[in-house]
Amino acid sequence: MSHTYLEATVDLYKDAALTPDVGLCCTTTPVWQLPGLDIPATMLEMNYGCGSTVNPRDLVNDPRILYVGVGGGMELLQFAYFSRRKNGVIGVDVVDEMLEASRNNFIEAEQKNPWFKSEFVDLRKGNALDLPVEDESVDVAAQNCLFNIFKTDDLKQALAEMYRVLKPHGRLVLSDPTCEQEMPETLRNDERLRALCLSGSLPLQNYLDIITEIGFGTVEVRARRPYRILDPKHYATDVPIYIESVEVCAIKDPMPQDGPCIFTGKTAIYHGDQEYFDDAKGHTLLYNQPQAVCDKTAAALQNLNRPDIYLSDATYFYDGGGCC
Repeated sequence: MSHTYLEATVDLYKDAALTPDVGLCCTTTPVWQLPGLDIPATMLEMNYGCGSTVNPRDLVNDPRILYVGVGGGMELLQFAYFSRRKNGVIGVDVVDEMLEASRNNFIEAEQKNPWFKSEFVDLRKGNALDLPVEDESVDVAAQNCLFNIFKTDDLKQALAEMYRVLKPHGRLVLSDPTCEQEMPETLRNDERLRALCLSGSLPLQNYLDIITEIGFGTVEVRARRPYRILDPKHYATDVPIYIESVEVCAIKDPMPQDGPCIFTGKTAIYHGDQEYFDDAKGHTLLYNQPQAVCDKTAAALQNLNRPDIYLSDATYFYDGGGCC
């Protein structure tokens, strides 16, 4: 496979490291405001992502964290907030200039945050397709608007590498653009647009299928938001193309015999004559209490055709408390 598009990506982000480009990306998630955390302005300017991969629910018990594609170091600093120990956070990037920019930004972060030390973050030169990280050595791995750049075979390799370095039940948190419309080949093969995380966008279901094919047994879709429009006046397309950003958590759980548990924000409510409903498959619905269910369980309940079970559509927002 030709990797010239990856070379174009390196060139783009080399320039973005040397001269911060506020318009390069636009996150759809507000920056976390945490007590005692003061993010340097340069880090905010170099926040080259489409969402956030920092969720306190993932970051309990002093985790060891890997972040691939360091940007200006903002999310590395946020992760270090939850893992305040030497080398508690690993940052990997293939662009030397981006690694150097992060090191410099950490010096300013030390001045603004008395609790922070640069030694909390272990910066490593490396490629997402061949991570310089030991097998099953991290609790949480994350990437923000990087894997969207990869073509399918490289995307599978990058996900397989994340799977390799995660401990059992570890969490992979991703933020990427997705697109339900067909992307014209002229745009999909445009190396700069792919590097800008636009023309590589996959339909959400395809994206989730690739994640579960790697072996992740549980997947949570945590957010889905409007992101960009590729308009015919500015791009080689006959119709406007609507792009969304998604935030997903893939958990390295064993794969269930009947397939992965994918949560897209569906809810079941039992409102019958009993105190609860038991489907005899490990799922209990208490009377008139909303219960988050994975898509697989929702489909099984739907097939029962019971008028006393309400099933919501997917909200594409899931924040725990599910059936599995």
